[in-house]
Formats: sequence, C-alpha cells, structure tokens
Amino acid sequence: MFKPAPTRFLLPVLLLLSMPLAGTVRAVESVPTSREQIALTFAPLVKKAAPAVVNIYAKRTVRARSPLFDDPIFREFFGNQLGIPRDRVQRSLGSGVILRPDGVVVTNTHVIKDAEQITVVLADRREFEAKVLGADERTDLAVLKIDAGAAPLPALPQGDSDALEVGDVVLAIGDPFGVGQTVTMGIVSALARTAIGASDYRFFIQTDAAINPGNSGGALIDVQGRLVGINSAIYTQSGGSVGIGFAIPVNMVKAVVAGIVSGGKAARPWLGAGGQAVSADMFASLHLARPTGMLVNSVGAGSPAAAAGIKVGDVITQVDGHEIDDPEALRYRIATRPVGSTVRLTLMRAGHETDVEAKLTAPPDVPLQQRTYIELSVPLQGATVANLNPALAEEIGFEGTPQGVIVIAVRPGTVAARLEIRPGDRIVRVNGATIDSVDGLAASLREKHDRWQFTIGREGQVLTMTIGGE
Repeated sequence: MFKPAPTRFLLPVLLLLSMPLAGTVRAVESVPTSREQIALTFAPLVKKAAPAVVNIYAKRTVRARSPLFDDPIFREFFGNQLGIPRDRVQRSLGSGVILRPDGVVVTNTHVIKDAEQITVVLADRREFEAKVLGADERTDLAVLKIDAGAAPLPALPQGDSDALEVGDVVLAIGDPFGVGQTVTMGIVSALARTAIGASDYRFFIQTDAAINPGNSGGALIDVQGRLVGINSAIYTQSGGSVGIGFAIPVNMVKAVVAGIVSGGKAARPWLGAGGQAVSADMFASLHLARPTGMLVNSVGAGSPAAAAGIKVGDVITQVDGHEIDDPEALRYRIATRPVGSTVRLTLMRAGHETDVEAKLTAPPDVPLQQRTYIELSVPLQGATVANLNPALAEEIGFEGTPQGVIVIAVRPGTVAARLEIRPGDRIVRVNGATIDSVDGLAASLREKHDRWQFTIGREGQVLTMTIGGE
C-alpha cells in the first residue's frame, strides 16, 4: 500500500553502522538529491476520484407561520387573518458518490429527506434529475438513480473499511457550504465510534480531515483512491469543522446499497440475541481479561442465536475474528453480513472460550403486526399500535425481546399525545390485565371504566399511568 512520505527538506535516513564495540544505531540526516524526494502530491489520486463525487440539491416545500399566532392573547387581538400558513420553498445542499457507471448514487438520508425534487450535479457541471431507489433512516443512507445516457459515469471503487487502521491517511471530498468541490486531507483518528447519535447503527470512522455542512454524503477515500466511508456528521460548537468528523464505513454502505438496489429496502439479517455492554465492575466475574463484549440477556425463541446454542449469560466477544466491545458493535457486524450467511461467534461461557456458528436469517414477520389506529374515546385515542415481532423490531430499532404490543405512532393533538404516550412505548397492562396482542388490547379498551390504569414499558423502565377517578 502506498504511504506518502513526510514533507521535509531534510529527510532522516536510518543507517545501521557497523560498530562492534558500541553496537549502536545512529540517525543521519541527508539532503534530498532529487525533486521527487521532496514532492508530495495527491493530485493524480484526486483527478481520478473527484469526478465520481457529485453535488446534490434537494428542494422541498415547507409550511410556515409566525409562532406569535400560537399565543391565545395575540390571536384575540388579531384573529387568524394574519396567521394563515404560507408555503415556502426550502433548498438544501449535500454531496453524493457515484457507485456504479449506470448512475447509482449514494448519499445521506438527511440530505434528501422529504425532498420533492432532487438534482444531481456532476463534477463536469452536467445536471440530472434523480429518483430515490430507497432510503434507510436507521443508517442515514439513501440510494439515488440518474440517467446520463449510454456513456458510463465515473464510479468510485469501494475498499474495505475493516482494513483501516488509526493513523491511515484519508481524503474527504464534497461541497462544503456550497463553495464548490473541495478536497481535505487528514488521518483516521479513531475507529468504531459508537457514541455518535447520527444513526441507529453507531459505528463510525472518525477523521480530522475537515468536514463541514455540505460535505454530508460525500466520499472519504484512502490513498489508493478507494471509497472507505460516506461522510455523515461532525462534532462542532460553532457550525464549522473542529477536526472531529464521522463517516459511515463503506462495508455498511455496501450492505445497504445491495439491499435497496435488489429489493427496494435495506435487507438486514437477524441474530436474535440482545444484551448489554460488559462494564468495568463485572468483567472479572465473567472471566474476561478486560471490559469487552456483549453480555447476552435475551435469546429469541427460534432465532439463529438459539439454534447456535447461545445462552443467557454468555459473553459474545468476537464476530468472524473482529472484537466486539459493546452491543452496537455486534449489531454493526451482523448488519454488514448478507441474509443467509453464516457467522462465527466467539463466546466466553463460565470461564471457557468457545466458538459457535450461526446462520443469519431475515427477521420473521410473525405474529402478524396488525397495525391498528385507536379511534375509541379512551386514553390511547390517537395512537397506532402493533404486535411487536422480530421484523417490526428490526424496522423501528427496538432493543430487547420482541413481544407484546408497541406504540409505533401518535397523532398530534389527540388524547394519547396530550398524555405524552410516545412511539416505542410498550403497553404491558390495562387495568391489571396483561396485554400480549393487539386483539387483547382492543378488547380491554372496549370495556367501560371510570378510571383507567396503564402500565407502560419505556426505555427499560416500567411506568404506571392512572387516568380518571379520584
């Protein structure tokens, strides 16, 4: 692999000197003898890669009105005559990468979300209207298609993000602030960053290559000109780059794009095991050398994890030889594998390390979801509920055992919204009766009560809500 040499006018050359008495190694500085020895340029690399990075313009219509008209006193004096919402055209700018010569382009979902018109502008200034093949909000990746005619488009070859190491030189290409295509250089600052909330699959490449607004969806490439990541987010207190940028690894991009191009949506496999990160106060009791891995606390019945013999109390430490530090890392490794593939999982069980193989399947849509909007005049009026199964759990990013009834949407202004019922809440009990299906919930809600009591599961907590009565 080509590694550019450091730019100095005096290049240190290590010479092994034959000194039998001292046996020392001494560094000797030498003056460069040619122009090539001091020249460092990425120009040939950029000329090859930059044409495959595009600008993306998204247009959407938003309805706006003054927040003053939400004030009842203001409305009393002025009425609603000035508070009529007005449509306003909003335009956003981002970047994208051509992955295939036939016009398949990848970008961030947040770049094109709710867009009514998407225009892709190539590096040679040609413009094309794009259609959305699919968007996956959980990974913040979207796939577009443009038709540029018979001539093939420049496409960026895809590398292997698992081969990256901290310290590797990378280039970021995009259109920051709309100033035009820009290339910045940096290094891989860290790998497997999981504390970044830019997507549900939090497993980012961190780089100090300058990334700014407008770079979203652009390319992070290695020194061989291969795509290793899609620039997605920055850490900033000012709105500009402070040297902490994050990119979605290309191995995740490959998996999402393959699913969207072939089936219209990202196809993620199912393992069926959930758990928690091993903390500093528990690793010794689990016979681990350090706090690492995921402690399994749930195994779905009939899941690939169950078929592989994984048990509650096991610690998953590796997937196909890649270390697992926490549940996010496990989810990422599984998500990058195709449905139907077999993975090797390394477990620590009762002080002994063992390997098992699990054949990944698509999450089953069983039992039927039965998505139902509650119209009855009850405290849950305005909520949409469904039977929680593995397919729905994967779709909405639910963590835990997929069973029972879950709220998947709440209409604003309804009774459920006023009671602060949230998407993701699980309805556990109604007036003391355990709820295990949408049909069971509907039957409980049809009963007449002066006083309602709901038990709700929310983010690992169990909440009880009482409505009506004294």
